[in-house]
Amino acid sequence: MTQAAYEQAVNLIDSANSEDPNIEQAEGKEWPKELLYSLRMSNMLERYRSDADHVVKLAIRGQHIQRWQSPRSAYPMDRQGYHKWRSDLYRFHADKVANLMTQAGFNEHDIERAKKAVAKVAIKSNPDTQLLEDVVGLVFIEHYMLAFAAKHPEYTEQKWIDIIRKTWAKMSDDAHVFVLAGKIALPESLTPVILKAVQA
Repeated sequence: MTQAAYEQAVNLIDSANSEDPNIEQAEGKEWPKELLYSLRMSNMLERYRSDADHVVKLAIRGQHIQRWQSPRSAYPMDRQGYHKWRSDLYRFHADKVANLMTQAGFNEHDIERAKKAVAKVAIKSNPDTQLLEDVVGLVFIEHYMLAFAAKHPEYTEQKWIDIIRKTWAKMSDDAHVFVLAGKIALPESLTPVILKAVQA
């Protein structure tokens, strides 16, 4: 697919995410929350796997596209409701990305690849999905783990170790090496427990 089609799809994804009414502060600026997330995902992909092709780049940039339109509060606040929300959300994001790629002129094969990655199909056997999951984990550790910790002061160290290990288990060996080689910024206050969790 042409560079022009890729750039059009990126612009469409960014435009959609710019509509997010939720605002986050970063680098001295205010950002629509999902636009900031998508830019962090693309930045991490460039650092981690700069040779990724356009299809994977679009899947990763659009992974949370317009997430605010499908809020957790719209589902029952129990475990079953959470799992239903997550599975519906994967399809919601995948369909949004597919529609924008169609507008930009991508072919069916490329669109289907992106949809499978965004929908988290076959994480351990689909290289596109695994790469997306690696970037999700890397971005969470570098940018979001500290804020998540601040929301849960009641969590014990063991609870944190369990959370970190679940994230770690979804990531590939290449992503593990990337983290342990110091290629991402670990949240300083959580670094000891992160290392304890992943090195045990």
